[in-house]
Amino acid sequence: MGSEASFQAAKIYRHLLKVVKKHIGKEESKKHFQEFVTMEFRKNSYLSDDVAVQQKIKLARDYTFLLNSVHHHKELLFSYNIAVDRSDEMKRIIGKSASSVGLQLPEVYQP
Repeated sequence: MGSEASFQAAKIYRHLLKVVKKHIGKEESKKHFQEFVTMEFRKNSYLSDDVAVQQKIKLARDYTFLLNSVHHHKELLFSYNIAVDRSDEMKRIIGKSASSVGLQLPEVYQP
């Protein structure tokens, strides 16, 4: 792989890992998604065929775009109130707002 192609692959790899961590999660039960991405990039780093490398990079870029788009679509559905309970979403939004100014919301007692 040339230096330009390896730089592009590293950039796509970092972006894909960031999107997987953000939209799929970092929990131990979801760790296999990150491990799969890492394994695929390491396995394909030794390919010398430029066409195959470009196809794999395009596939990774497309998958990154798909994850971002699905997450954005889900947020739009929540914002349009399409037959979903928004209480959990509102708690998350309020919690993010509170944490941005250094506060933390108290846990609500559920009998």
